[in-house]
Amino acid sequence: MDLRFTGEEVAFREEVREFFRSALPADLRRKCILGQRLSREDIVRWQRILHAKGWATPAWPVEWGGTGWDAVKQYIFKEELYLAPAPEPLPFNVNMIGPTLIAFGTEEQKKHFLPRIARLDDWFCQGFSEPGAGSDLASLRTQARREGDEYIVNGQKIWTTLGHHATWCFLLARTDTAAKRQQGISYLLMDMATPGVTVRPIITIDGNHEFNELFLDDVRIPVANRIGEENKGWDYAKYLLSHERSGVARVGLCKMRVLRAREIAAQIIVADRPLSEQARFRERIARLDVELKALEMLQMRAIAASAHAQAGKPDPMAPILKIRGAELQQATSELLLELAGYEAMEFDIDFVRGKTPQPAGGEDWALTVAPNRYWLRHTSISAGTNEIQRNILAKSVLGL
Repeated sequence: MDLRFTGEEVAFREEVREFFRSALPADLRRKCILGQRLSREDIVRWQRILHAKGWATPAWPVEWGGTGWDAVKQYIFKEELYLAPAPEPLPFNVNMIGPTLIAFGTEEQKKHFLPRIARLDDWFCQGFSEPGAGSDLASLRTQARREGDEYIVNGQKIWTTLGHHATWCFLLARTDTAAKRQQGISYLLMDMATPGVTVRPIITIDGNHEFNELFLDDVRIPVANRIGEENKGWDYAKYLLSHERSGVARVGLCKMRVLRAREIAAQIIVADRPLSEQARFRERIARLDVELKALEMLQMRAIAASAHAQAGKPDPMAPILKIRGAELQQATSELLLELAGYEAMEFDIDFVRGKTPQPAGGEDWALTVAPNRYWLRHTSISAGTNEIQRNILAKSVLGL
Protein backbone atom coordinates (compact mmCIF):
# COMPACT_ATOMS: atom_id res chain seq x y z
CA MET A 1 0.00 0.00 0.00
CA ASP A 2 1.29 3.46 -0.96
CA LEU A 3 0.78 5.61 2.14
CA ARG A 4 1.85 8.83 0.46
CA PHE A 5 -0.95 11.37 0.01
CA THR A 6 -1.56 13.02 -3.35
CA GLY A 7 -1.51 16.79 -3.78
CA GLU A 8 -5.32 16.78 -3.86
CA GLU A 9 -5.45 14.84 -0.59
CA VAL A 10 -2.96 17.19 1.08
CA ALA A 11 -5.11 20.15 -0.01
CA PHE A 12 -8.21 18.37 1.32
CA ARG A 13 -6.53 17.85 4.68
CA GLU A 14 -5.78 21.55 4.92
CA GLU A 15 -9.40 22.37 4.01
CA VAL A 16 -10.66 20.10 6.80
CA ARG A 17 -8.11 21.46 9.26
CA GLU A 18 -9.08 25.05 8.48
CA PHE A 19 -12.77 24.23 8.93
CA PHE A 20 -12.10 22.79 12.38
CA ARG A 21 -9.99 25.84 13.27
CA SER A 22 -12.76 28.25 12.32
CA ALA A 23 -16.01 26.36 12.99
CA LEU A 24 -15.29 24.41 16.19
CA PRO A 25 -16.53 26.44 19.18
CA ALA A 26 -13.70 27.27 21.59
CA ASP A 27 -15.53 25.83 24.61
CA LEU A 28 -15.95 22.47 22.87
CA ARG A 29 -12.32 22.41 21.79
CA ARG A 30 -11.19 23.06 25.35
CA LYS A 31 -13.42 20.31 26.75
CA CYS A 32 -11.99 17.83 24.24
CA ILE A 33 -8.38 18.84 25.01
CA LEU A 34 -8.93 18.46 28.76
CA GLY A 35 -10.95 15.25 28.45
CA GLN A 36 -14.07 16.73 30.06
CA ARG A 37 -17.44 15.10 29.44
CA LEU A 38 -19.68 16.67 26.81
CA SER A 39 -23.31 17.54 27.53
CA ARG A 40 -26.20 16.54 25.29
CA GLU A 41 -26.38 20.15 24.10
CA ASP A 42 -22.65 20.12 23.23
CA ILE A 43 -23.01 17.03 21.04
CA VAL A 44 -26.16 18.26 19.29
CA ARG A 45 -24.65 21.71 18.67
CA TRP A 46 -21.51 20.31 17.04
CA GLN A 47 -23.31 17.71 14.92
CA ARG A 48 -25.61 20.42 13.55
CA ILE A 49 -22.58 22.54 12.66
CA LEU A 50 -21.20 19.56 10.73
CA HIS A 51 -24.61 18.92 9.17
CA ALA A 52 -24.85 22.51 7.94
CA LYS A 53 -21.45 22.00 6.26
CA GLY A 54 -22.63 18.68 4.77
CA TRP A 55 -20.06 16.69 6.77
CA ALA A 56 -22.15 15.03 9.52
CA THR A 57 -22.40 11.65 7.73
CA PRO A 58 -19.32 11.42 5.48
CA ALA A 59 -19.48 7.66 4.88
CA TRP A 60 -23.14 7.51 3.88
CA PRO A 61 -24.16 7.28 0.22
CA VAL A 62 -24.56 10.69 -1.42
CA GLU A 63 -28.27 10.14 -2.02
CA TRP A 64 -28.80 9.91 1.74
CA GLY A 65 -26.66 12.89 2.72
CA GLY A 66 -23.12 11.53 2.36
CA THR A 67 -20.14 13.48 1.05
CA GLY A 68 -19.00 11.27 -1.80
CA TRP A 69 -15.49 11.19 -0.32
CA ASP A 70 -13.36 8.19 -1.10
CA ALA A 71 -11.84 6.02 1.64
CA VAL A 72 -8.70 8.16 1.96
CA LYS A 73 -10.61 11.41 2.40
CA GLN A 74 -12.87 9.80 4.98
CA TYR A 75 -9.78 8.71 6.88
CA ILE A 76 -8.23 12.19 6.68
CA PHE A 77 -11.44 13.79 7.95
CA LYS A 78 -11.66 11.44 10.93
CA GLU A 79 -7.99 11.90 11.83
CA GLU A 80 -8.21 15.69 11.68
CA LEU A 81 -11.40 15.61 13.77
CA TYR A 82 -9.57 13.78 16.56
CA LEU A 83 -6.46 15.95 16.25
CA ALA A 84 -8.43 19.23 16.35
CA PRO A 85 -9.68 17.87 18.80
CA ALA A 86 -13.43 17.93 18.09
CA PRO A 87 -16.35 15.75 19.22
CA GLU A 88 -17.35 12.80 17.07
CA PRO A 89 -20.77 12.85 15.42
CA LEU A 90 -22.98 10.65 17.60
CA PRO A 91 -21.80 7.08 16.74
CA PHE A 92 -25.17 5.46 17.48
CA ASN A 93 -26.74 7.61 14.78
CA VAL A 94 -23.98 7.99 12.21
CA ASN A 95 -22.05 4.70 12.43
CA MET A 96 -24.69 2.23 13.64
CA ILE A 97 -28.39 2.77 12.95
CA GLY A 98 -27.80 4.96 9.88
CA PRO A 99 -25.79 2.37 7.89
CA THR A 100 -28.14 -0.39 9.06
CA LEU A 101 -31.20 1.48 7.79
CA ILE A 102 -29.45 2.24 4.50
CA ALA A 103 -28.61 -1.46 4.05
CA PHE A 104 -31.86 -3.06 5.26
CA GLY A 105 -34.56 -0.43 5.87
CA THR A 106 -37.60 0.23 3.73
CA GLU A 107 -37.79 3.35 1.58
CA GLU A 108 -40.33 4.81 3.99
CA GLN A 109 -38.03 4.20 6.96
CA LYS A 110 -35.06 5.73 5.17
CA LYS A 111 -36.95 8.83 4.07
CA HIS A 112 -38.35 9.41 7.55
CA PHE A 113 -35.40 8.58 9.79
CA LEU A 114 -32.16 9.27 7.89
CA PRO A 115 -32.47 13.08 7.64
CA ARG A 116 -33.46 13.23 11.32
CA ILE A 117 -30.61 10.91 12.32
CA ALA A 118 -28.04 12.99 10.40
CA ARG A 119 -29.13 16.28 12.01
CA LEU A 120 -29.63 14.69 15.45
CA ASP A 121 -33.31 15.57 15.54
CA ASP A 122 -33.64 11.93 16.66
CA TRP A 123 -31.05 10.63 19.14
CA PHE A 124 -30.72 6.83 19.07
CA CYS A 125 -29.39 4.51 21.76
CA GLN A 126 -28.58 0.79 21.48
CA GLY A 127 -30.71 -1.86 23.20
CA PHE A 128 -28.68 -5.04 22.68
CA SER A 129 -26.97 -6.20 25.91
CA GLU A 130 -28.96 -7.74 28.75
CA PRO A 131 -28.03 -8.83 32.31
CA GLY A 132 -27.58 -12.42 31.06
CA ALA A 133 -26.63 -11.63 27.47
CA GLY A 134 -23.61 -9.38 27.03
CA SER A 135 -20.81 -10.95 25.02
CA ASP A 136 -23.15 -13.92 24.49
CA LEU A 137 -25.75 -11.70 22.87
CA ALA A 138 -27.61 -14.63 21.30
CA SER A 139 -28.84 -15.53 24.82
CA LEU A 140 -31.06 -12.45 24.98
CA ARG A 141 -34.44 -12.98 26.65
CA THR A 142 -36.36 -9.80 25.84
CA GLN A 143 -39.48 -10.97 24.02
CA ALA A 144 -41.69 -9.31 21.41
CA ARG A 145 -45.11 -10.91 20.99
CA ARG A 146 -46.98 -9.85 17.87
CA GLU A 147 -50.57 -8.67 18.19
CA GLY A 148 -51.95 -7.43 14.89
CA ASP A 149 -49.88 -4.47 13.72
CA GLU A 150 -47.90 -4.18 16.96
CA TYR A 151 -45.31 -6.05 18.98
CA ILE A 152 -45.77 -6.21 22.77
CA VAL A 153 -42.24 -6.11 24.19
CA ASN A 154 -41.16 -7.20 27.68
CA GLY A 155 -37.62 -7.49 29.02
CA GLN A 156 -34.57 -5.63 30.26
CA LYS A 157 -31.51 -4.09 28.61
CA ILE A 158 -28.32 -2.96 30.33
CA TRP A 159 -25.29 -0.74 29.59
CA THR A 160 -27.54 1.44 27.43
CA THR A 161 -25.06 4.22 26.66
CA LEU A 162 -26.57 7.73 26.80
CA GLY A 163 -30.05 6.21 26.97
CA HIS A 164 -31.10 9.07 29.24
CA HIS A 165 -30.52 11.46 26.31
CA ALA A 166 -32.09 9.28 23.62
CA THR A 167 -35.43 9.80 21.91
CA TRP A 168 -35.28 6.45 20.05
CA CYS A 169 -33.73 3.03 20.63
CA PHE A 170 -32.77 0.28 18.18
CA LEU A 171 -33.16 -3.02 20.00
CA LEU A 172 -33.15 -6.77 19.57
CA ALA A 173 -36.04 -8.87 20.84
CA ARG A 174 -36.94 -12.53 20.52
CA THR A 175 -39.97 -13.01 18.29
CA ASP A 176 -39.78 -16.82 18.04
CA THR A 177 -39.02 -18.54 21.34
CA ALA A 178 -38.91 -22.00 19.72
CA ALA A 179 -36.13 -21.11 17.26
CA LYS A 180 -32.42 -21.70 17.80
CA ARG A 181 -30.54 -19.05 19.79
CA GLN A 182 -29.31 -16.99 16.85
CA GLN A 183 -32.62 -17.28 15.05
CA GLY A 184 -36.01 -15.97 16.00
CA ILE A 185 -34.65 -12.48 16.86
CA SER A 186 -36.05 -9.30 15.33
CA TYR A 187 -34.62 -5.79 15.05
CA LEU A 188 -37.00 -3.06 16.21
CA LEU A 189 -37.01 0.74 16.47
CA MET A 190 -38.63 2.00 19.69
CA ASP A 191 -39.75 5.50 20.60
CA MET A 192 -38.30 6.11 24.08
CA ALA A 193 -41.45 8.07 25.04
CA THR A 194 -43.60 4.94 24.63
CA PRO A 195 -45.49 3.94 27.82
CA GLY A 196 -43.73 1.10 29.66
CA VAL A 197 -40.16 2.31 28.99
CA THR A 198 -38.15 3.01 32.16
CA VAL A 199 -34.55 4.29 32.18
CA ARG A 200 -32.46 3.97 35.36
CA PRO A 201 -28.92 5.40 35.66
CA ILE A 202 -25.72 3.41 36.24
CA ILE A 203 -22.98 5.62 37.72
CA THR A 204 -19.56 4.37 36.61
CA ILE A 205 -16.24 4.26 38.47
CA ASP A 206 -15.28 7.71 37.14
CA GLY A 207 -18.36 9.24 38.78
CA ASN A 208 -20.11 9.83 35.47
CA HIS A 209 -23.60 8.96 34.23
CA GLU A 210 -22.97 7.36 30.86
CA PHE A 211 -24.73 3.99 31.15
CA ASN A 212 -28.28 3.00 32.01
CA GLU A 213 -30.59 0.08 32.66
CA LEU A 214 -33.60 -0.07 30.36
CA PHE A 215 -36.82 -1.81 31.51
CA LEU A 216 -39.55 -2.68 29.00
CA ASP A 217 -42.99 -3.53 30.38
CA ASP A 218 -45.70 -4.23 27.78
CA VAL A 219 -44.15 -1.70 25.40
CA ARG A 220 -46.08 -1.44 22.13
CA ILE A 221 -43.93 -1.07 19.01
CA PRO A 222 -45.55 -0.85 15.54
CA VAL A 223 -44.62 -3.65 13.16
CA ALA A 224 -43.77 -0.84 10.70
CA ASN A 225 -40.81 -0.05 12.99
CA ARG A 226 -39.17 -3.43 12.36
CA ILE A 227 -35.97 -3.40 10.29
CA GLY A 228 -35.96 -6.09 7.61
CA GLU A 229 -37.66 -9.44 8.02
CA GLU A 230 -39.09 -10.88 11.21
CA ASN A 231 -36.70 -13.32 12.94
CA LYS A 232 -33.72 -12.12 10.85
CA GLY A 233 -32.51 -9.48 13.31
CA TRP A 234 -29.33 -11.36 14.18
CA ASP A 235 -28.02 -10.87 10.63
CA TYR A 236 -28.68 -7.14 10.80
CA ALA A 237 -27.10 -6.89 14.25
CA LYS A 238 -23.88 -8.55 13.00
CA TYR A 239 -23.71 -5.97 10.23
CA LEU A 240 -24.16 -3.12 12.72
CA LEU A 241 -21.58 -4.54 15.12
CA SER A 242 -18.98 -4.70 12.36
CA HIS A 243 -19.46 -0.94 11.86
CA GLU A 244 -19.28 -0.35 15.60
CA ARG A 245 -16.10 -2.41 16.04
CA SER A 246 -14.25 -0.89 13.10
CA GLY A 247 -15.13 2.57 14.40
CA VAL A 248 -13.68 2.02 17.87
CA ALA A 249 -10.03 1.94 16.72
CA ARG A 250 -9.81 5.75 17.10
CA VAL A 251 -6.27 6.05 15.79
CA GLY A 252 -6.45 9.83 15.60
CA LEU A 253 -7.62 10.09 19.20
CA CYS A 254 -4.61 8.06 20.35
CA LYS A 255 -2.31 10.25 18.23
CA MET A 256 -3.76 13.33 19.91
CA ARG A 257 -3.04 11.85 23.35
CA VAL A 258 0.57 11.09 22.34
CA LEU A 259 0.99 14.69 21.16
CA ARG A 260 -0.41 15.90 24.50
CA ALA A 261 2.01 13.62 26.32
CA ARG A 262 4.95 15.12 24.41
CA GLU A 263 3.79 18.67 25.23
CA ILE A 264 3.34 17.88 28.92
CA ALA A 265 6.63 15.96 29.19
CA ALA A 266 8.49 18.96 27.74
CA GLN A 267 7.37 20.96 30.79
CA ILE A 268 8.36 18.36 33.39
CA ILE A 269 11.97 18.75 34.56
CA VAL A 270 13.74 15.68 35.91
CA ALA A 271 17.45 15.83 36.84
CA ASP A 272 17.75 19.25 35.19
CA ARG A 273 16.41 18.00 31.87
CA PRO A 274 12.91 17.96 30.33
CA LEU A 275 11.34 14.52 30.60
CA SER A 276 10.63 14.64 26.85
CA GLU A 277 14.40 14.45 26.18
CA GLN A 278 15.09 11.43 28.39
CA ALA A 279 15.69 8.02 26.88
CA ARG A 280 13.04 6.01 28.72
CA PHE A 281 10.28 8.43 27.78
CA ARG A 282 11.46 8.66 24.16
CA GLU A 283 11.52 4.86 23.90
CA ARG A 284 7.96 4.63 25.19
CA ILE A 285 6.71 7.28 22.78
CA ALA A 286 8.51 5.56 19.89
CA ARG A 287 6.86 2.25 20.77
CA LEU A 288 3.42 3.85 20.78
CA ASP A 289 4.14 5.62 17.48
CA VAL A 290 5.06 2.31 15.81
CA GLU A 291 2.00 0.52 17.16
CA LEU A 292 -0.27 3.37 16.07
CA LYS A 293 1.24 3.38 12.57
CA ALA A 294 0.55 -0.36 12.26
CA LEU A 295 -3.05 0.14 13.40
CA GLU A 296 -3.41 3.12 11.05
CA MET A 297 -2.36 1.01 8.08
CA LEU A 298 -4.86 -1.68 9.00
CA GLN A 299 -7.60 0.94 9.44
CA MET A 300 -6.92 2.34 5.98
CA ARG A 301 -6.99 -1.14 4.45
CA ALA A 302 -10.32 -1.85 6.15
CA ILE A 303 -11.85 1.41 4.94
CA ALA A 304 -10.59 0.86 1.39
CA ALA A 305 -11.88 -2.73 1.36
CA SER A 306 -15.31 -1.62 2.58
CA ALA A 307 -15.92 0.14 -0.74
CA HIS A 308 -15.76 -3.23 -2.50
CA ALA A 309 -17.45 -5.33 0.19
CA GLN A 310 -20.72 -7.11 -0.49
CA ALA A 311 -23.62 -5.05 0.85
CA GLY A 312 -24.81 -6.19 4.27
CA LYS A 313 -21.75 -8.36 4.98
CA PRO A 314 -19.68 -7.75 8.14
CA ASP A 315 -16.02 -6.72 7.88
CA PRO A 316 -13.68 -9.57 8.94
CA MET A 317 -10.99 -7.03 9.94
CA ALA A 318 -13.31 -5.24 12.40
CA PRO A 319 -12.37 -7.48 15.38
CA ILE A 320 -8.65 -6.72 14.91
CA LEU A 321 -9.34 -2.99 14.83
CA LYS A 322 -11.51 -3.30 17.91
CA ILE A 323 -8.90 -5.25 19.91
CA ARG A 324 -5.87 -3.11 19.07
CA GLY A 325 -7.84 0.13 19.22
CA ALA A 326 -9.02 -0.69 22.74
CA GLU A 327 -5.52 -1.64 23.87
CA LEU A 328 -3.92 1.52 22.49
CA GLN A 329 -6.61 3.81 23.89
CA GLN A 330 -5.86 2.32 27.29
CA ALA A 331 -2.09 2.55 26.80
CA THR A 332 -2.18 6.25 25.81
CA SER A 333 -4.47 7.13 28.72
CA GLU A 334 -2.14 5.28 31.09
CA LEU A 335 0.81 7.34 29.82
CA LEU A 336 -1.03 10.60 30.58
CA LEU A 337 -1.94 9.31 34.04
CA GLU A 338 1.69 8.54 34.82
CA LEU A 339 2.72 12.01 33.66
CA ALA A 340 0.12 13.58 35.95
CA GLY A 341 1.43 11.64 38.95
CA TYR A 342 0.08 12.82 42.29
CA GLU A 343 -1.70 15.73 40.53
CA ALA A 344 -4.23 13.20 39.26
CA MET A 345 -5.28 12.33 42.82
CA GLU A 346 -7.39 15.48 43.19
CA PHE A 347 -10.98 15.08 42.04
CA ASP A 348 -13.52 17.71 41.04
CA ILE A 349 -16.51 15.82 39.64
CA ASP A 350 -18.27 18.93 38.33
CA PHE A 351 -15.14 19.86 36.34
CA VAL A 352 -14.78 16.33 34.97
CA ARG A 353 -18.44 16.39 33.94
CA GLY A 354 -17.87 19.68 32.13
CA LYS A 355 -20.31 21.57 34.34
CA THR A 356 -17.72 24.11 35.52
CA PRO A 357 -15.08 25.72 33.26
CA GLN A 358 -12.39 25.87 35.96
CA PRO A 359 -11.45 23.26 38.59
CA ALA A 360 -11.61 23.92 42.32
CA GLY A 361 -7.87 23.18 42.56
CA GLY A 362 -4.94 21.48 40.85
CA GLU A 363 -3.84 21.41 37.21
CA ASP A 364 -6.89 21.35 34.92
CA TRP A 365 -5.35 18.83 32.47
CA ALA A 366 -4.34 16.48 35.29
CA LEU A 367 -7.72 16.34 37.02
CA THR A 368 -9.41 14.45 34.18
CA VAL A 369 -6.75 11.85 33.36
CA ALA A 370 -7.58 9.45 36.22
CA PRO A 371 -11.36 9.40 35.50
CA ASN A 372 -10.62 8.94 31.80
CA ARG A 373 -8.22 6.10 32.58
CA TYR A 374 -10.92 4.40 34.66
CA TRP A 375 -13.51 5.02 31.97
CA LEU A 376 -11.39 3.57 29.19
CA ARG A 377 -11.19 0.21 30.94
CA HIS A 378 -14.54 -0.47 29.29
CA THR A 379 -13.10 -0.36 25.75
CA SER A 380 -11.85 -3.95 26.00
CA ILE A 381 -15.35 -5.05 27.07
CA SER A 382 -17.82 -2.94 25.08
CA ALA A 383 -18.79 -3.83 21.48
CA GLY A 384 -17.93 -7.43 22.36
CA THR A 385 -15.07 -8.29 24.71
CA ASN A 386 -11.58 -8.63 23.28
CA GLU A 387 -11.72 -12.34 24.14
CA ILE A 388 -14.88 -12.74 22.06
CA GLN A 389 -13.24 -10.82 19.19
CA ARG A 390 -10.35 -13.31 19.21
CA ASN A 391 -12.86 -16.14 18.95
CA ILE A 392 -14.49 -14.39 15.96
CA LEU A 393 -11.09 -14.02 14.30
CA ALA A 394 -10.30 -17.68 14.88
CA LYS A 395 -13.48 -18.69 13.05
CA SER A 396 -13.84 -16.06 10.32
CA VAL A 397 -10.19 -15.48 9.39
CA LEU A 398 -8.24 -18.56 10.50
CA GLY A 399 -11.09 -21.04 9.89
CA LEU A 400 -10.59 -22.76 13.25
